[in-house]
Amino acid sequence: MIHEQLLLVIALFFLMAMLYLLSQRFNISYPIFLVMGGLAISFIPAIPNIIINPDLVFLIFLPPLLFEAAWHTSWNNFWKWKRPILLMGFGLVFCTSLAIAYLSASIIPGFTLALGFLLGGIISPPDAVAATSVLKGMDMPRRGMAILEGESLVNDAASLTVFRFALAAVLTGEFVFQKAATDFLVLAVMGVFIGLVIGHILYLVLRFWAKSSSITTPITLIAPYLMYIIAEEFHWSGVLSVVSGGLLLSYRSKDYLNYHTRMQTKEVWETVGFLLNGFVFILIGLELPVIVGGLGDYSISEAIWYSLIICAVIIVIRIALVYLMDAISGWFGADTSVRDKNARKLDFIIGWAGMRGVVSLASALAVPLVMNNGEAFPHRNLILFITFVVILVTLVIQGLTLPLILRTMKMKEEEDVIPPEDQIDAIRLQLTREALAYLRNKYPDEQDPRDAIGHIRELMERKINLIEQDIQEQADSETMASQKVRHKEVMLELVGLRRNGLQKLREAKAYDDEVLRDMEYNLDLEEARLSRY
Repeated sequence: MIHEQLLLVIALFFLMAMLYLLSQRFNISYPIFLVMGGLAISFIPAIPNIIINPDLVFLIFLPPLLFEAAWHTSWNNFWKWKRPILLMGFGLVFCTSLAIAYLSASIIPGFTLALGFLLGGIISPPDAVAATSVLKGMDMPRRGMAILEGESLVNDAASLTVFRFALAAVLTGEFVFQKAATDFLVLAVMGVFIGLVIGHILYLVLRFWAKSSSITTPITLIAPYLMYIIAEEFHWSGVLSVVSGGLLLSYRSKDYLNYHTRMQTKEVWETVGFLLNGFVFILIGLELPVIVGGLGDYSISEAIWYSLIICAVIIVIRIALVYLMDAISGWFGADTSVRDKNARKLDFIIGWAGMRGVVSLASALAVPLVMNNGEAFPHRNLILFITFVVILVTLVIQGLTLPLILRTMKMKEEEDVIPPEDQIDAIRLQLTREALAYLRNKYPDEQDPRDAIGHIRELMERKINLIEQDIQEQADSETMASQKVRHKEVMLELVGLRRNGLQKLREAKAYDDEVLRDMEYNLDLEEARLSRY
């Protein structure tokens, strides 16, 4: 039995990889392609039904996904845009959950308010992976991307908290607001506390004991599970524990990661995040026919009707609340005079980018099969069906139209935002000048060009002159954009030429493979740097 399940998982990973390659070929965001591909595969007669134990969903998927999101969150951007991030992360989740609770209870026969809040907690958080994958390479202002990514980190914690209390209310049949508010405060504060304590312990281990990448990366993989399991063992928030601990370890990573461990950890986490996200996205498509078959008393037309109404409401609510919160808080600038059409366009893009994804599916799959008294959980399959339709509709419709809307609106980057390539030039110039000053101060008697220190100083002075000349040429040239494109094309061409040369040397067996692999890795890094901008 376990061999069959393992083979099925491996086969899904392989299919996921093939679908990802196809999405790259057709230039479609991979979450959209995985969902559609999974749905198409599910109709193949030989494909077995996939059933996941609800108790394992949160434990397997959520800790690493939340930790990865926290790890890659820019603390500076998070703090800079904390007002819109917190307003959207908490405000949108609670408002959406409240609206969905009353709406679903009013249009679905036998649907209680507690079940409505449960459904609201499941479908309220947008998915940052889906949004960023759709917006990748588009002219999206970086302020908007920072807000979307920061919001996703907060709204995951907020929505899962709503889900937790709503689920408890359904299972126990009672809900006291005062007690719930007190419990929420306790589990939130203690969850954060547990995350910070474990984060500090792991930080000390990584900084003073773990000196090898062979142990540093595994510790970061274990960390989210430690934080989540320990917090949940005390009935506190495992979600907030992972988020707070992940933010701490990410913020202090410069103290315990060298260049090698940093690169390895980054690559491993990107792989883990892609596999988990991709697996969940393909499950969305694979599970839908199974859920349809278990709707019970509801016809497929009724279920689709409820789902589309709820889907339309969450889309409209998000757009309306983004405009409202921006108007009230003025998060795009304290001076309302600078709130031009560009800011209003950004409001709409942020509102339209509310695609649902991994966290919603994980929450829906985590709804238990039976109640505490042994009876079947009420309306479980309908909740799952609505969640699947909401994810499918928002991913496909909003995901496919978002790039078109962004191009039509012709968004402009804010004037105070420095382009990445200009930042790189400025950083290179500053660091080289500081290094040159260090050489002059520390080795004042070794400045002859024939000496080692003098030779290094001369190289740095040449580098400074080249950087300054490059910056000046960019500022003076009217064809700066085309020159940059041409420069990148030629540099990539030279990388390819050197890569071919390395392959010939490998075939000639004139050098050690380790040396050639190191040289190839350096070319990989150079090509990655050139391809980024």
